[in-house]
Amino acid sequence: MKRVTGIGGIFFSAKDPVALRAWYRKHLGIAVQDWGGAAFTWADAAGAPMKGTTIWSIGGAEGQPFAPGTAPFMVNYRVDDLAALLQALRDEGCEVLDKTDDSEYGKFGWVMDPEGHKVELWQPPPGQ
Repeated sequence: MKRVTGIGGIFFSAKDPVALRAWYRKHLGIAVQDWGGAAFTWADAAGAPMKGTTIWSIGGAEGQPFAPGTAPFMVNYRVDDLAALLQALRDEGCEVLDKTDDSEYGKFGWVMDPEGHKVELWQPPPGQ
């Protein structure tokens, strides 16, 4: 079974998300959109576009968006079969969170790494 097939997104919280987004826009040239992030389209080694994007987003720190983890970031990993991977992780003794989400954006599940970081696993909808 394939496990992680790519990075679906990188999300982090900030005390002042508007100012931090502006810093990244100005100094690193990230095209931050009104929704608070950017979508990086995948390309092959020759630079030709491929199906898939990686989301980069800065949100507010209020409400502990990555609980039960305590880090100010969360990485979203793209997977082929979320249910099978979550079961494999449980069987291996990993701390898999009970909650999952199934929406128009795909299926989501979460696992805690050994240092207490919340890791998001994402199975995109068919065709993405």
